[in-house]
Amino acid sequence: MGDPLLPPSPGPVLLYIDALKAGGAERITLQWAQWLQQAGLPVLLLTRHGPERDFYPLPAGLDRRVELPEPRWLKALGWWGFPWRLLRLRRLLRQLSPCLALGITTLPAIKLLLVSAGLPWAVVVSERNYPPAKPPALPWRWLRRLTYPRAAAHLVQTRRTLAWLVSTQAVPESRCHLVPNPIGWPLADFPPRIAPAALIPAGASLMLAVGTKPHQKGFDRLLAAFARLAPRHPSWHLVILGLDPASGSHRRAVADLVAQWKADPLLRQRVHLPGPVGNVADWYGACDLFVLSSRYEGFPNVLLEAMVSGCACLACACPTGPEEIVRHGQDGWLVPAEADAALLERELERLIDDPPLRRRLGSEARAVRQRYGEATVREQFLAALKPLMP
Repeated sequence: MGDPLLPPSPGPVLLYIDALKAGGAERITLQWAQWLQQAGLPVLLLTRHGPERDFYPLPAGLDRRVELPEPRWLKALGWWGFPWRLLRLRRLLRQLSPCLALGITTLPAIKLLLVSAGLPWAVVVSERNYPPAKPPALPWRWLRRLTYPRAAAHLVQTRRTLAWLVSTQAVPESRCHLVPNPIGWPLADFPPRIAPAALIPAGASLMLAVGTKPHQKGFDRLLAAFARLAPRHPSWHLVILGLDPASGSHRRAVADLVAQWKADPLLRQRVHLPGPVGNVADWYGACDLFVLSSRYEGFPNVLLEAMVSGCACLACACPTGPEEIVRHGQDGWLVPAEADAALLERELERLIDDPPLRRRLGSEARAVRQRYGEATVREQFLAALKPLMP
């Protein structure tokens, strides 16, 4: 059934992202596609990489296209081939003829704005992290400053990102719309599945972290903190879900973390790195303490999921997201963004040693669903797009 918020569409709403690998931006892209479908709109997902890199299953009925592989001569040009890549993408978009186009994450958004110049559809941009925390290469920063003011709208997750766009990218505040990540319930369940009992001994306590980007997620300092406290707490095990040694963009960081893990015999016994799993809800259900040790975020899905699952959560107050989500001492525990291993150790041990506090934090955390429920965020998302539909 269509949504009265949105008028009929003469062409598809196009969502453009690099790939559907494991990650928050990819998951939100598919969530937005479902909302648009539910609103009665034709939706087209365009990715640069094909299904061989997919982690998430496609929603039923979603039309997905993949950019044509680059010919050998174009690959050989490297950066010098950028204008030809844009021309190929522009030609493809003219064939697809969307009524509205959304560029999700920095590089797809920039390319979409460049190739859509002079064409009849509006372009919407969505940054999925706090941009200053992970600046792209200088040419991309120049192109971002050139193109972002031309976007018809920016979907942002936090006020801090909104302020950055306005103050440094000359984006009019009137074009920025706050659309945080939603909490869907129940959480999705799909392959691959690994049962917690397959790794964690009966009667042990589980400390859990989830993420695909080791440096951003601060897993190195989490490992260092756990190595310091583990000898005093022999019943505790740490599991880090999501790390994929085959991931091209993060292969080096994953290898460095695995080397840190292998170098300590205690960590090899009590820290588990099972890789990406589709049954993360089972792990939240078994969790005694969830940790978000990130250096920076956008609006962390995994923290929302852990809280709505009733986990006691400790989060670094990094830019951006944790301070908007967690009310310290009420429904979670915040530590300074710059926390080192020693400070993280002390704060983790404080929660380990206080089971009643963990139970209270976990019980209160479930209320986060009222603030970021799917129906509320869906309405915000569709309302931001309504004025841009032809």
